[in-house]
Amino acid sequence: MRAGGEIDLATAPRLRHRLAAALEAHREVVLDLSEVTFMDCSGLRVLVQARNQADQYGGRLVLRGVGRPVARLLKLTGLSRRLAASP
Repeated sequence: MRAGGEIDLATAPRLRHRLAAALEAHREVVLDLSEVTFMDCSGLRVLVQARNQADQYGGRLVLRGVGRPVARLLKLTGLSRRLAASP
């Protein structure tokens, strides 16, 4: 699964729905964030919710292609370990 562009208050709900559906259908979901140019707390909330959903159902959420905008947000919020990215 791939996300791109800006993930903010306007676009986060669409990503949340896509991730929730993917996590219901698959034990492991790989989210490619390499094309994300901006993420605010709305996008971060979606990632945390998806990780919690995966944990709840014994699944796995894997983040790939985490670029500077997302990596910086994860570091600033202290969530870089909780939402660890795969190389």
